[in-house]
Amino acid sequence: MSEPNSRTSALADRHRALGSDLEDWNGMGTAWSYSTDPKNEHDAIREAAGLFDMSPLKKLRVNGPDAAAVVDHLHSRDLSQVGPGQSAYGAVLTEQGTMADDAIAFNLGDGAWLVVHGSGTTTELLSESAAGREVTIAVDDDLHIMSLQGPAALGLLDANASADLAPLPYFHHLETELFGRPVLLSRTGYSGERGYEVMASAGDTVELWDAILDAGADLGVVPASFTALDKVRVEAALLFYGYDMTADHFPSEVGLGWALSRHGADYRGKRAALDARGSERFMFAGIDVDHDDMLAGGETLRLDGDDVGTVNSPAWSHRLGRSLALVHLAPEAAALGTRLEVRGEDREWAAVVSPTPFYDHDKSRTHAS
Repeated sequence: MSEPNSRTSALADRHRALGSDLEDWNGMGTAWSYSTDPKNEHDAIREAAGLFDMSPLKKLRVNGPDAAAVVDHLHSRDLSQVGPGQSAYGAVLTEQGTMADDAIAFNLGDGAWLVVHGSGTTTELLSESAAGREVTIAVDDDLHIMSLQGPAALGLLDANASADLAPLPYFHHLETELFGRPVLLSRTGYSGERGYEVMASAGDTVELWDAILDAGADLGVVPASFTALDKVRVEAALLFYGYDMTADHFPSEVGLGWALSRHGADYRGKRAALDARGSERFMFAGIDVDHDDMLAGGETLRLDGDDVGTVNSPAWSHRLGRSLALVHLAPEAAALGTRLEVRGEDREWAAVVSPTPFYDHDKSRTHAS
């Protein structure tokens, strides 16, 4: 697919030079693949660091006296507990309590918030939440997001930033200079590694991209594509809207029951989502498949001859030597160790329900202090 005209990354030429055709995601040309082997990119993320262009995410600035109340009505976490310099990942719900999207809400201080989301309907629902409120909402496509993920990320960034990054906790952010350019730097990511998202204006993004890769060259830091990102996020059991969750699913059915605040604001869909807990039609789970390749996705899962689930996000992990998948399973089939049959169009495989995340099960790498 050719690059769309509606949104363009400042890094488009860099991606083309690396072999990307700039396929569309969220209305922006996205580096789904490079001419490099995604296995090598995968290795770099786990052993050094990979640099992703996450600018196709949608960035919404919310300002004004009612900004906090508006974002709190949108987002399933109790944002009264999220102070300046902090952020929270959570669900964005329909009125019926199902998943309209997922998003991170950043408290920028002084009544300003930044909401970052993917391919769901957060932008439209935020506008609905703002109706009749004293607030302004602005789409910020000048703001670009580069994500440096992996064990070398902290050392590389810390050596070239004006702030001390080592004490920055998970899901905290700060304003600093990086390679002499102003950035908002957030300790967040989508990889199962300790990583950081560097947010900068379009005018500074190319220079920062080049500087990060130049500084990291001897460390093994490389540009990384969304194909590699998909591998590491499946290993880390991180959800992708449209695959692992849709507007047909309640949060507790996709493993996000923990993100539903019982206290605080009455966010959209709150009562319905909370009431759905305990009566889930299916559960989020991970499976190991007796297969030497990646599944196609969409396969049916069977237990004792009955259909009990669906494969949503498959991946072949050459590092773990396993064919993995994130799936939805009927509650009676979701217990760890349950043996299943995976039925594709013309083949069948055995599988077993396995603990998630598949990689770094206790999340010690992302949460390291």
